[in-house]
Amino acid sequence: MRNLDFTSLSALLSTLLGLSVITLIGVGIRLLAMQTLQQRRERENRQINERLRTLIAAYKTLGGSFTGDLAVDPAHLRNLKRGAETSTSDRSRRIRDAVEGALSDIILLGTEEQVQLAATAAADLVAGRPVETAALVVSLRDFIRGVLDLQPIPSHLLIPKQGPARTAPSKSGKEGEKNGAKQSSGGGLGGAGSAGLDAGLGHDEKTEHHD
Repeated sequence: MRNLDFTSLSALLSTLLGLSVITLIGVGIRLLAMQTLQQRRERENRQINERLRTLIAAYKTLGGSFTGDLAVDPAHLRNLKRGAETSTSDRSRRIRDAVEGALSDIILLGTEEQVQLAATAAADLVAGRPVETAALVVSLRDFIRGVLDLQPIPSHLLIPKQGPARTAPSKSGKEGEKNGAKQSSGGGLGGAGSAGLDAGLGHDEKTEHHD
């Protein structure tokens, strides 16, 4: 016991304790930095995914058709002049509305080239000029494939021009009202027929019971 140097042992323990504290602090700082970096990457990935989803939806809207009239018809000006809308103009109007929404999304989230093309297309729509979206569709397609790490489309492959996706015609309000009236009338007749059938069945059951 007399030969033990408690002073040196205390110094050794103090040194080890100091090193442990410094190591713990370093590990804590590293973990905090890694967590912060991970959260930043996750936030960036969410932003990229949201941007990509929006641009893919815009691509499908602007380039969902290969045949027919591939130009966006600014039907709102023509309809205002005529004062009436036909089923065809209503379809053009709905296509134009979808295209306008897609152009707005591209102006918000697109690249510089895409924003310029979308702004030009929007200006043409406002001026009442037909708009072709083929160039904007190509830019979106190349950008989306690049973000997804897909191989570029071969240059020798000829892809037809793409235009806005055509939507199915919707029924007008008057047609809806007529159909509703027909259904209501049919329902009334059906109710009356059902009541008569129930009455007949009840009469037959009484007759069988009596027999």
